[in-house]
Amino acid sequence: MTTSRLEAFSDGVFGIAITLLVLEIRVPESTRNLLHELAVLWPSYLGYAISFLVIGLIWANHHAMFVHIGTVNRTLMFANTLLLMSVALIPFTAAVLASAFRSGNGQRTAVVLYGGTLVVGGLLFNWIWAHARRDHHLLDSNISAVQARSMGQRFMLGPALYLVGTLLGAIQPIVGTGVFALLILFYWLPITAGSRKAV
Repeated sequence: MTTSRLEAFSDGVFGIAITLLVLEIRVPESTRNLLHELAVLWPSYLGYAISFLVIGLIWANHHAMFVHIGTVNRTLMFANTLLLMSVALIPFTAAVLASAFRSGNGQRTAVVLYGGTLVVGGLLFNWIWAHARRDHHLLDSNISAVQARSMGQRFMLGPALYLVGTLLGAIQPIVGTGVFALLILFYWLPITAGSRKAV
């Protein structure tokens, strides 16, 4: 089976998930002191910005990965479905994170929930790539085994670093959130796998 339908379905889920994020930003009920009312929504802006870039990053990496995958089987489709399930959960975890920072309660739990979702998503992402490059059986001819291994090593950093952010967030929530933000900048930079570049 070719990848076109799987990619189209995935793009749809990414698009819906990234759009749902804005629903967490509530319009102020009162406009009497509008600037103040808008300012106190900063946790919602933070959750929106980080999550929008995270989902965009997963989508970009997903695209970069499927540039090199020529065919799919049922195992890869199942792994991809689980990845999309974790992506679809991000708007909920972002809303929980924003609510916790806004109220000042449950911040550690909220950061662990958010980070845990990213860790699980990262592991599922790596499962897709590991399955595709096993014996090179699903990969296209546009990437060598050495390049595939190099990309896999880069991908594996994701869940490991998100786990570090999650553990730090369990101790100091704002630090863990900061790590998530920094990882976005790190992973948006282009990387080289052999002679090819991928996000």
